[in-house]
Amino acid sequence: MSTKIKFRNNFPPLITKTVLLKEKDSLKIKLVPKKNIISSNHNNVVFNNNIGEILKELDDLVGLELIKKFIYELYAFVEIQKKREKKNLATEPLVLHMIFSGNPGTGKTTVARLISKLFKELGLLEKGHIVECERADLVGEYIGHTANKTREIIKKALGGVLFIDEAYSLARGGEKDFGKEAIDTLVKAMEDHKDDLILVLAGYKDEMDNFISTNPGIRSRFPIHITFPDYSIDELVSIGELMLTKRQYVFTPESKVAFKRIIQKMILKHPYSGNARMVRNIIERTIRKQAVRLYKQPNPSREDLVKILDKDLDENNF
Repeated sequence: MSTKIKFRNNFPPLITKTVLLKEKDSLKIKLVPKKNIISSNHNNVVFNNNIGEILKELDDLVGLELIKKFIYELYAFVEIQKKREKKNLATEPLVLHMIFSGNPGTGKTTVARLISKLFKELGLLEKGHIVECERADLVGEYIGHTANKTREIIKKALGGVLFIDEAYSLARGGEKDFGKEAIDTLVKAMEDHKDDLILVLAGYKDEMDNFISTNPGIRSRFPIHITFPDYSIDELVSIGELMLTKRQYVFTPESKVAFKRIIQKMILKHPYSGNARMVRNIIERTIRKQAVRLYKQPNPSREDLVKILDKDLDENNF
C-alpha cells in the first residue's frame, strides 16, 4: 500500500508507515560534545551545535529507541535530498503530520516538543514552537464558535507544531457534535497552511485507532503513525533516578530497592498507572517526605540533603 506524502521545501521523508517501538530494534545515538558528532552504530555523522543538543536531549530519554532512530534517519534523509536537489535529481513532496498512540506518560508530548525544535533546525519549520491543546481549547458551545476557536489555535501554531492531546475526543459526540466542526477546520488548515504547520494528534492507542478508522480523511492526511509502548519496570526505575539526578538527589541502594517495589505494586494495582507521570508523582512525594524528616534534624549535612533513604519511601502509602 503506497502513501503519498508532502514535505516542506520538497524534501521527502524516510518513514511512511506505522512505527512500533520495540527494544530489539534499538539504535543508540550518542553525543560527543567537543566534536559535535552523533554516533549511530557504525556511522559517525557531524551535526551543528543546535541539532546536536536536541539529539542529546532525546538520547537522554529512557527507552524510545525507534523514535531516536527515526529522527536520525530523518535528518540524514533531508540532508541527502538537499544534495540531490543541488545535482538536479528528483525529489518528492511529503507531509509530516503524525499520530502518536500510547498510554499517558509514555513520552508523546516530550517527543513532540523535541521534534518541533529539530524541524526548525532542519529548515522544515519557520519558528519551531509547539502549541499544545485539547478538545476544550478547540470546541465551542454554539454553532460557529468552534471554527473561530480552532482557527485562533491554528494561527498561534503557524510556523510550528500543533499538538492535540486526546484528539479522539473530537469525534465522540457524533455528527451533531461541535467536535466535527473542529475536525473540518483542522483539515482545511492542513491544506491552507501545508508549508507552515505540522499537526500531531495524540491519545490512547485503541481510541486513536477507532478515531482514524471512522475518519478516512484523517487517515490519508497522517502518513506517520508512531506507537509509544508502556515502560518496563526497570525503565521506570531509571526514569526515577534521572528525575532525582536533575533535582540533585540520589537513591541509596536500599531506597532504590524500595522504589522498585513501589513501582511493581502500583503497576499490579493499576496496569495503566501513568508510566513516567506516576514516577514523577512518587518522586515528588518522596522528596517532600525527605524534607519533613530533615526539617526535624538540626544542621543536616550536604550528604543528608542529597540522599533519599528507604524511610522516605513509605510503601504503605502507595
